[in-house]
Amino acid sequence: VVTTYCPANNEPIASVRQASLEDYEETVKKAKEAWKVWADIPAPKRGEIVRQIGDALRQKIKVLGSLVSLEMGKIFVEGVGEVQEYVDVCDYAVGLSRMIGGPILPSERPGHALIEQWNPVGLVGIITAFNFPVAVYGWNSAIAMICGNACLWKGAPTTSLISVAVTKIIAKVLEDNKVPGAICSLVCGGADIGTAMARDERMDLLSFTGSTKVGKQVALMVQERFGRSLLELGGNNAIIVFEDADLNLVIPSALFAAVGTTGQRCTTARRLFLHESVHDEVVAKLAKAYAQVRIGDPWDSETLYGPLHTKEAVKMFLDAVEQAKQQGGSVVYGGKVINRPGNYVEPTIVTGLPHNAPIVHTETFAPILYVLKFKEEDEVFAWNNEVKQGLSSSIFTKDLGRIFRWLGPKGSDCGIVNVNIPTSGAEIGGAFGGEKHTGGGRESGSDSWKLYMRRSTCTINYSKDLPLAQGIKFQ
Repeated sequence: VVTTYCPANNEPIASVRQASLEDYEETVKKAKEAWKVWADIPAPKRGEIVRQIGDALRQKIKVLGSLVSLEMGKIFVEGVGEVQEYVDVCDYAVGLSRMIGGPILPSERPGHALIEQWNPVGLVGIITAFNFPVAVYGWNSAIAMICGNACLWKGAPTTSLISVAVTKIIAKVLEDNKVPGAICSLVCGGADIGTAMARDERMDLLSFTGSTKVGKQVALMVQERFGRSLLELGGNNAIIVFEDADLNLVIPSALFAAVGTTGQRCTTARRLFLHESVHDEVVAKLAKAYAQVRIGDPWDSETLYGPLHTKEAVKMFLDAVEQAKQQGGSVVYGGKVINRPGNYVEPTIVTGLPHNAPIVHTETFAPILYVLKFKEEDEVFAWNNEVKQGLSSSIFTKDLGRIFRWLGPKGSDCGIVNVNIPTSGAEIGGAFGGEKHTGGGRESGSDSWKLYMRRSTCTINYSKDLPLAQGIKFQ
């Protein structure tokens, strides 16, 4: 039994029973059986059921958003926004359920047809992190479901109440439609359950969201059995501000990207590169903006900045600030724990560090922004790319040539490459994910649905002859 705590005061909320490995075994069997029913349902009908899931979430959006604030600690509007993402992905998936499919290709052989057939992979294991306890499951499950897959979810142990609540909403919709609730199964648990999923050959795809360190272990376990994995791991994201940038866009963008969700988004801005001509002005304006951030209980509608998720996160924050000082950085704003109940720390700005300082290259899941000075475009593009992660990146400029160089082969090496907007706040219509140590996975929009399916190249001979490919004669 795991006790779930409120990050705003560290008071216990409830106790949640975790699954044993025997429970896990039973759940996988039920999910596999449920898949047999789900795979036979036409994709548009599956889409209609996913639409109903979106509607059911929409009806409970405020209470679910409140639960996210209570258990995860993000502010109420962000909690509601996260549920809205799941609703939006359901809407997107409905349309997709009538569009997925492969091309009919020209065959070189007369009397033959060459087509691509896409089928569901089967059972999709979904392991999600504490920072987006609703949305990331939604991105995966809504798309996986319309593709014809069953889902087995393991959320973070510290946000188990959210996992249970979401699963109950989905199960009711499925059962109201006379299909098994086990199509979307849930197993609450820790590393033992996660390891079992990674090693289980019955998991036809394992989608993992979390740290790069754990993601690497998951990838190796899945690869060892020649399984398929979808990885959404760490980010060390940069905003680059050039001398011609519109500072009226820069300041609120940097503020939201660095401080939003208390610095606990994988797309949080952790590095801010400022051209030397605007460095001092931006730092002064940003510090002034930081001072206006309303800190308080996450479920208070006036609050913009809540607590970190755990006590351990507070310790990581303090350790990172200390390392930044030791490596030559100056704390120009924040840097301390806030004296109040809960896991509150000050949003922090550090200047004066070199671009390659070890702490700058470390992803600390906390609201610490390293402000770095640059002179030339080439050097700052290289500095953006020199970290091991490759998730999100952004530049602020009015120079059209620079914009397209940034988007091009010698520009950002990230999966998300933005211009004049922050690094965080991705839309569901585009594929979400990153390169290098971010894992290479893509979720949500664009053609991400292909990851949840297996492709067959099919040749059909409807003639009475047997011509061979490449004109080979075998007689």
